[in-house]
Amino acid sequence: MIKIECYLSLKCGAEAALRENIAMALLKEGVEGDVKFQRLSDVEACLKGLKGSPAIFVNGRELQPREVMGFT
Repeated sequence: MIKIECYLSLKCGAEAALRENIAMALLKEGVEGDVKFQRLSDVEACLKGLKGSPAIFVNGRELQPREVMGFT
């Protein structure tokens, strides 16, 4: 089972599309996933060291974003 963690800023409008894309990818690959979504304030994101929104981690490894500054 794949563990997917998604962190989004309070203002990020990507959640619905992200949920759909992840569900579709898991279905296509025939893989089960433990998928979690969490909305964070800018302060909470900074404390976690997140670089952007959405921030996506697969099995603990950052997938997106890369080389981006600011959690917006």
